[in-house]
Amino acid sequence: MSRRITRTLVAASVVVGLGCASACAGGDDKDKKAARTSATGQPADGSKDGDGAGAAEDKDKEKDQAKGSGKDSSVAPDTDEPLTRAQLKKAALTTGDVKGYKVEGAGSADLQGASSPASPAKCQPVADMFLFTTDPVSRTSLSRGVTAKDETDASVTTLALLSYGPGEADDVLAGLRKATGECTAYQYVGYKYSGVKKLADPKLGDESVAFRLVASIEGAEVPAAYTVVRDGSTLVAFSSMNMLDADEVEVPAELVEAQLAKLKKTTA
Repeated sequence: MSRRITRTLVAASVVVGLGCASACAGGDDKDKKAARTSATGQPADGSKDGDGAGAAEDKDKEKDQAKGSGKDSSVAPDTDEPLTRAQLKKAALTTGDVKGYKVEGAGSADLQGASSPASPAKCQPVADMFLFTTDPVSRTSLSRGVTAKDETDASVTTLALLSYGPGEADDVLAGLRKATGECTAYQYVGYKYSGVKKLADPKLGDESVAFRLVASIEGAEVPAAYTVVRDGSTLVAFSSMNMLDADEVEVPAELVEAQLAKLKKTTA
């Protein structure tokens, strides 16, 4: 099987798996919306291309806040304050930012589904990160799909930018670090995940975590690598999947470094 065909199959499997996991985890629309609402009552919108209803609502809120305070909503907030969806969209990688890669919307899967209990419970942070959801829930977020322009590269990478309130991103990283050190395998909304392995700390941003796992999705074994970095109150999360090079699957360092640099530049 050619690498080009395999990459297509990886993408299809991931979209199907994530879509089902999101639907199964989220219950009905009302429950899902409630689960993705932050403690402040602000929707933690995770629409795929950054141009949905959540983006429009965030934009309106930013205008109202700016009007009421006399401040320009385009000014970067305190590092402890959650970034807005508009700021995340501006900070996200686009095609041309990293040579050799194409960046698109995340596709048809709702990558930030509501959480559902994992078994065993100690694996919950790892299970949630597969859908780029967390506890506490991010205030707002967006995701992007990244593929190498070289069609012989079988990797499929997804990035997510997740914005949190003061101290929340720290809690997410602490929970994920603990889980990757204790969890080896788990079940989540009917799917099995095995080979969970904590990797060496990439030592990026304010703090970071890296790990691997193997997801069983629609009958396919899909090895995946994760790198999650905290920059102030924002998490930069990457997952990379590859069905051909299971032992070599990794998140491309150049993508992580470029995303962190753009986030810093955009929000400075």
